[in-house]
Amino acid sequence: MSPEEVQALTPLAPSLYREIDRADWSRLAAGVAQPLTETEIVQLRGLGDRMDLGEVAEVYLPLSRLLSLYASAAHRLGTDTDAFLGDADSTTPFVVGVAGSVAVGKSTVARLLRELMSRWPGTPRVELVTTDGFLYPNAELERRGLMDRKGFPESYDRRALLNFLTEVKSGAAEVRAPFYSHMRYDIVPDAQITVRRPDVVIVEGLNVLAPPPSPHDVAVSDLFDFSIYVDADADHISNWYVDRFMALKAGAFNNPSSYFNTFADLDDDEAVRMARTFWNDINLPNLVENVLPTKHRASLILHKGAAHAVDTVLLRKV
Repeated sequence: MSPEEVQALTPLAPSLYREIDRADWSRLAAGVAQPLTETEIVQLRGLGDRMDLGEVAEVYLPLSRLLSLYASAAHRLGTDTDAFLGDADSTTPFVVGVAGSVAVGKSTVARLLRELMSRWPGTPRVELVTTDGFLYPNAELERRGLMDRKGFPESYDRRALLNFLTEVKSGAAEVRAPFYSHMRYDIVPDAQITVRRPDVVIVEGLNVLAPPPSPHDVAVSDLFDFSIYVDADADHISNWYVDRFMALKAGAFNNPSSYFNTFADLDDDEAVRMARTFWNDINLPNLVENVLPTKHRASLILHKGAAHAVDTVLLRKV
């Protein structure tokens, strides 16, 4: 099934959303000071991403303000409910999910929102967790015959991710998540990320908006207070994926410790063919079968054009 056919399966979904073009969206943060420098933005953006001061001011500053409003409203509802019940304060972190294809820029979006939200008065403590840490270790993926399906839903320890988020939303004082190394392309044993009851937790990953495996199960997204899907045409994402692969070939792949060091010696034509093969055989099928069908489960959709810049925002009606 093509991405276009997947889109056609949900013809009524856009009516659930307010569609806001970039010009109108950017006006929502008019007069708000830019809290990040150009150097900070360069440090936050991923390979191939073209994030700049204008994109941050016009797209992500309004989004961070909106998320701050949602988080503050959720906190007020929590404290009002506690008061109504006569209980002590039991409010828990506001959890934001960020989903989308490989190479669409969702990691940059998540990192940027972490920085921007931490600048708003009501959400000074923001943590970011990626679902890469909940991939099965490579040895287990090999045992299950899933190394070629890394990133597909079955390659994740879904139960561990659900347990982690359940503890977060239960208000646990301290929750730990596994750590994934992109250099090693594997989970790092005994390395962990510790979350200590922040104001906001951002959870970024390919399949975070997937429905539960069965009607009797809990979906990961059931534990989100707000969710974002980073969207773009598959042809554009394919080009960005190849560009990123070539940038990694020229940089990170040259590190002898890199899992992909063997690709560093490919000539450019061979590297482009390799990247296209990875995209067409693994990442595009995963996008079409598993990721794209979850788009309309999101609270907000950021649609990017060919230049990697957001041109439209769709916000689910409340």
